Amino acid sequence: MSKKSNQNNLLSILTAVVMLIATYMIFFSLPIMRDESGEILDNSFNIFYFHLPIAITSYLAFFVVFVASILYLKKGTHNWDVLARSSAEVGSIFALLVLVTGSIWAKATWGWYWIWEPRLTTSLALFLVYLAYLLMRQAIEEPEKRARLSAVFGIIGFASVPLSFLSIRMWRTHHPLMFGSQGSGGGGLEGTSLQLTLLVNLIAFFLLFATILSYKVQNEKLQEIITEKKQALP
Repeated sequence: MSKKSNQNNLLSILTAVVMLIATYMIFFSLPIMRDESGEILDNSFNIFYFHLPIAITSYLAFFVVFVASILYLKKGTHNWDVLARSSAEVGSIFALLVLVTGSIWAKATWGWYWIWEPRLTTSLALFLVYLAYLLMRQAIEEPEKRARLSAVFGIIGFASVPLSFLSIRMWRTHHPLMFGSQGSGGGGLEGTSLQLTLLVNLIAFFLLFATILSYKVQNEKLQEIITEKKQALP
């Protein structure tokens, strides 16, 4: 456990350093940003550099749930179930943060915290799917049955991830498309400093996810050991 703790500590330090660098880049190194008409963008646009990395990190977390669920059904190893459960919990927090940061950005851009448009709606659905996954785990007491049903849910529920990601391309939406093109209006994030800032923030949030997940898995295993010892007491 000491070796694992040392690795977690090093990962935590690395995450903190990269996160500080990423935050500094957002607030102190970005050039003045303009929209397609040449108007200077409000500082509220800076939340994009948090919002997008958080969203992609939530997708990553749920992909881990998907893979771990498949491996559990294939191998029946308990550790894969622990990883799936832990990643779902961490991913759900990130999915909630997507909704929060998206609502703040929407208020600054559209004047409303929420509108029922495809990207926002599918993001909410994504959060609710994995909230249901976690609630289902709480509702089933028998360990093997819980793990097996959760694995099936984790595989099927992953369909909500590509649906959320592709919603901006599949339907007409008010949500901006920062990469690629959308209709005749186009879209994109141009400029080396903008793209570098986004990249560093993506790395920062990926590291944050890895750090939280590592601690979560370790804590889950410790909790199981404690529970087993308590049950073994006369």
